[in-house]
Amino acid sequence: MDVPFWIWLVVAGIVFSAYMTIRTNREEKEIEMKEAEMEGAIYIERMEREKEKRKQLSSEG
Repeated sequence: MDVPFWIWLVVAGIVFSAYMTIRTNREEKEIEMKEAEMEGAIYIERMEREKEKRKQLSSEG
């Protein structure tokens, strides 16, 4: 059974497309995780500053 060349090209295109989709999804997840970590760090920093402000206000009054 002889398979035409164009069918091999179509199969290769499907495999390549699947590979690129998986790779892109992984990269997007990594980027989202980094952004979430940065946002979390900023949030924690703000919370600590607010805590210090409250501590200073309570010691003054």
